[in-house]
Amino acid sequence: MAVAHPEIKGTPPPRHAFPVRGDNSGGGPVKLSPPFPRRPGAPALAAAPNQESVVSHPAAPEQRWFALYVLCCGVLMIVLDTTIVNVALPSIREDLQFSDTGLVWVVNAYLLTFGGFLLLGGRLGDLYGHRKLFLIGLVLFTLASVACGLSGTRTLLVTARAVQGLGGAVVTAVALSLIMDLFTEPEERARAMGIYGFVCAAGGSIGVLLGGLLTSLGWHWIFLVNLPIGIAVYAFSLRLLPAGEGPAPGEKLDIAGAVTVTSALMLAVFAIVNGNEAGWRSTQTLGLLALAAALMALFLRIEARVPQPLMPLSLFRLRNVATANVVAVLWAAAMFAWFFISALYLQIVLQYTPLQVGLAFLPADLIMAVFSLGLSAKLVMRFGLRLPLAVGLALGAVGLLLFTLAPVQGNFWWHVFPGMVLLGLGGGIAFNPMLLAAMNDVSTEDSGLASGVVNTAFMMGGALGLAILASLAAARSDALRVAGADTLAALTGGYHLAFLVGGLFAILAAVLGALLIRDKSPSAAHATEDSATS
Repeated sequence: MAVAHPEIKGTPPPRHAFPVRGDNSGGGPVKLSPPFPRRPGAPALAAAPNQESVVSHPAAPEQRWFALYVLCCGVLMIVLDTTIVNVALPSIREDLQFSDTGLVWVVNAYLLTFGGFLLLGGRLGDLYGHRKLFLIGLVLFTLASVACGLSGTRTLLVTARAVQGLGGAVVTAVALSLIMDLFTEPEERARAMGIYGFVCAAGGSIGVLLGGLLTSLGWHWIFLVNLPIGIAVYAFSLRLLPAGEGPAPGEKLDIAGAVTVTSALMLAVFAIVNGNEAGWRSTQTLGLLALAAALMALFLRIEARVPQPLMPLSLFRLRNVATANVVAVLWAAAMFAWFFISALYLQIVLQYTPLQVGLAFLPADLIMAVFSLGLSAKLVMRFGLRLPLAVGLALGAVGLLLFTLAPVQGNFWWHVFPGMVLLGLGGGIAFNPMLLAAMNDVSTEDSGLASGVVNTAFMMGGALGLAILASLAAARSDALRVAGADTLAALTGGYHLAFLVGGLFAILAAVLGALLIRDKSPSAAHATEDSATS
């Protein structure tokens, strides 16, 4: 899929919980309770399908944090993958003799399976154990990376990329659930989710920097570097991650729901990532989107009727969960627009090298790190979820709007740096409360599902949002060329429109977060849960 320029194709996967209360002291086995206690006389809640209500934690708090870092290394390897590949696309095209239309499948084969299997991967983790699914996904991703690095043909590379996407979807879908298993105290979980949020938010721009370095050694190394990382993460995961038991007797996977929702998501992703090339009003695009919508409607009908649904629809009766997923869609669209459109501006208009582009994103990365790795958690514990979320999204919106002022002969310190600072602040503040809100009210047995849902929201929001914004940018650039503008001025004008619409997405997300996210007091939380279980 072209992104406002014929030589840069593809969109990234996205990238992206609050406490289930339980006693985390002592380091021994911890009994995780549902998010809120049932009222006296109410029927007992069903046991978690995979019997992970009893989780064996590492003995020392330091080991739990080490386990978090190991988890984040695995997720970072996946988050980095797409941007690293984008930097290496010209080298891959030249070496394997890809056509322009064929080259896009190096990216889109990954996106198709990644987006399609996020929801299913999260539910499989709930049923069969989060650690088990994490390890399976990690093995798939690592082996597929090796196959990509050793590929000597176009077919092998595209096939291996599809398997990479499948492994990446499973790892990403269950990672949040594993963090919830490791950290049960609100303050610790807020800190842990801040670290995870930083990995998801900053990984893409870090990938540009690493991609420039690795591609200089040969494009094969952008894949082969995953082998030692994957082996190390697997080994430490076996030692440090909590192990769950198998599924409860009689528990079955909702096959009909799994087939319909996975097919719907894959068709939607296919339509989105090919929308620019095929045309947004073409029979192919509209037909695929209509078929995806029909399959999704069938999925919802199935879920409302089966006794053991893949996705309990009651999940979306939780106000914070529903709102956080809508905010995730809008914020992902805005952030993907910032990253990719600003990267195009830096590369094409300001003539930056890939390494210089990576360095240009460094201020935003560093600021995100400072907030995500500590300050954001303190803000959440001090002010709750709503205020940090709304303020962070608003700062990100202002940063995007500042990019609409960047001229053809732009200066980094005047026209790029201020926007990078504000987007770094916004992302660093907002990601943590957004992820926490998406998982806040979810019981242990549905944590993998909730993780898969919010990651799917990021995937679909980012892919669809970037495709729409790229189309708007391209149309605006074409109109400016017809009006007599030179190539760089026309491209810059198109990028300005994309930044403007991305800023509006972020403003809408901020408004929704401010109006709809609830910061529940313990008594209010208990009352809400009582009404939900009655």
